[in-house]
Order: sequence, then structure tokens, then C-alpha cells
Amino acid sequence: MNTRGVLFLGFRYLQRNRAKTLLLAAAFTLVWLLPAGIGLIVAKVEAQLRARADQTPLLLGQAGSPLELVFNGLYFTKPQVASLPLRAVDAVAETGFATVIPIYARYSAGGYRIVGTTLDYFDFRQLELDEGRNLLRLGECVVGAAVAEKNGLKAGDAVISTPETLFDLAGVYPLKMTVVGVLAPAASPDDEAIFVDLKTAWIIEGLGHGHDEADELGEEQKIASVAPEDGSVRLNASVLEYNEITPENAERFHFHGDTADYPVTAAIVIPPHVRNQALIKGRYTRAGGLQLVSPGEEMDELFATVFSVQRFVVALLVAIGFATIGIGALVFLLSYRLREEEFRHLRHLGADLVTLRALVAFEAGFVILASLLVSAICLALIHVIAPVIIREMLG
Repeated sequence: MNTRGVLFLGFRYLQRNRAKTLLLAAAFTLVWLLPAGIGLIVAKVEAQLRARADQTPLLLGQAGSPLELVFNGLYFTKPQVASLPLRAVDAVAETGFATVIPIYARYSAGGYRIVGTTLDYFDFRQLELDEGRNLLRLGECVVGAAVAEKNGLKAGDAVISTPETLFDLAGVYPLKMTVVGVLAPAASPDDEAIFVDLKTAWIIEGLGHGHDEADELGEEQKIASVAPEDGSVRLNASVLEYNEITPENAERFHFHGDTADYPVTAAIVIPPHVRNQALIKGRYTRAGGLQLVSPGEEMDELFATVFSVQRFVVALLVAIGFATIGIGALVFLLSYRLREEEFRHLRHLGADLVTLRALVAFEAGFVILASLLVSAICLALIHVIAPVIIREMLG
């Protein structure tokens, strides 16, 4: 058998039948790529979700879906999760069994979640500033690395909250917040978040507001008191609230009622010891209208379901793959039959039977090797791109 001649004739045949070769290579590429790609993507998603869940001991929230609570408190999605009062969070802290970090992740700005929390959160997640300083006053925000990079933000710029509805009849205006710091990249949902303190988040909701002092307003902007002896002054809707907190008007922002009744969507509970964790779990159950969940356990349940679906899908893809391989083998056999006249001429020119079979084997081998190479390249791209896409989706 002349190897050089087989290679020459084989390549010439493939060039002449480009369409058939490309279709076969594409079909075989999908056979290898789909099951391996699904497995790789699921593994990447699991690694991203589990890493953050395993770093978070416990999560406190209002009774409801534990998984929605985890996604709100850890990944800042599911903004409409039921809220709990701040006093419930303080009650856990007052036990002395754990450090508690409240989170209020409901509103957004330009598609990025605004996360109301305390400075303890930055220490817990080991977030470092790449520029500027941390939160000190009302109306300030610290943005994640991805938010800053995509929007060209730096310390001193401003971010405006997005209203939930176009026409807010309650009179809650978008709040203009000053960027005082930019976080270093953390390869986590924190990169896609805008952090404020809890009071700023409550002002965005309209629970706190600022306006001119009542004694500085005209009589047309006041409402007559039903009981004049109570000494209170009521203002009508013509009084515009401030939509930006500045050093000049910061002292005029105030809250009505007890802030302990104000909402948070979740609270990270960090017991220093396993014993403390057991004591806290014993005290807080869903029976009291609250739930205390372990994010790691919730991820176990989630991925148990995901893996069962994955096994079913992969089994179907493997069955389709075997069918595709069978069809490919049939194509090669038909190709051999259709080339009988070509092979007869080659026999007359002195080619032996081994050489003729080598020509068919070369076509099959080229298609399989090409499909494996393309599949490997695609898997390498998925390996690099998938974490970025997953972080975008979680953000």
C-alpha cells in the first residue's frame, strides 16, 4: 500500500465532496459535544453556586421558598421575596450566638441590584476597595467591579435608582446616589451589585424622605390639623421631596415610625462555632413565621434535581448519538458502493484491495478526527466563557 498515494487521493476526494464531508463532521461534532458540553456547563454552574453557598453558614428570612431566599440573599436575584422586619434580625443578634448581617436586595439601578447592608458584609465576603472609600453617610454607594467597568463609573460619579413603575403614585422618586468607592474584582455576584446602607435602601423605597422644614413652607403647602392642640403640622402633596442626599440636606432626611419594623429580605447568620449553629437552628424554625436555612443544603437539593434531569437528557443524547453514528456508518458504506467504478479504475492501475479500503477508512478517519478536534475546541471555549456568562446571569 502506497501511503502517500492514499493521502493524496483521500484529500482530493474530500475536497471534491466538501458538502458531504462538512455535514458528516458537523453531525459527529454534535455527537461528542452535546453530552460533554452539558456536563461541563452543569459542573461550572454547580461550582459557582456551591462556592458562595458553602461560604454562607445560615440565612434567615420570612417563611416561604427556601431556594428563593437563598437566591435573594446570596445572588441578589428574586427581589420580590417576602421581607421580614429588622427587629427579627436584631433578635438573632441579641442572643449572642452569631453575627448577623441584614440584606435588603429589592431595588435596582440600570439593571444592577441595589443591596442595602452593613459594613460587616464587606468583611464577611472579604471585599476590598480598588478605588475610593467605603460607606459613611446616607445617599452613598459602593459599586462592584463589573458595574464600574461596564458603565465607566469611578469615585465621585452618580448612580440613579430605577423606579418600579413609570408613574409612581406614592410619590417615591428615583434617588441619585454618589459613588464613593469601587470594589476590586471578586469573581462573584458582588461584582454586579451596587451597595448602600440600609437607610439609603429604605429611602429608595419611600420609607424615609427629606424636604424643607415645615416652618419654612407657605400655608398653601400645609393641611389643617384635625386636632390643632396636638401641635403637629401636616404637609400636602405639593411639597417635593429631595431626590438627592447632599451634605446640605442630609439632616432633613428622616423616617416615620420605628425603623425596627422596616423590611429586609434576608440576613446572613454567622455562628462562630458548630454548637452555636445548632442552638440557633433549634430556636428559629418556620413555625414562627421565619425560616433559617443552610444554603449548602439547599444547593444539594437543587443539584440533585438538576443531575436527575441531566442524566435523562444525556441518555437521550447518547441514544441520538448512536443513531447518528449508525447513519454515518451507512453513509460510508454507500460511499464505498458509489465509488465502485472509481475503485475499478484504480485496480486496473495496480491498486490492491488494501489500498482501496484504506481510502474509505481515510475518509471516515478524517471526519471523526476533525469532529473530535472541533469538539475539543468548543469545550475549551465553554470552559473559558461559561464562568463569565454564569456570573452575568447570576448578577
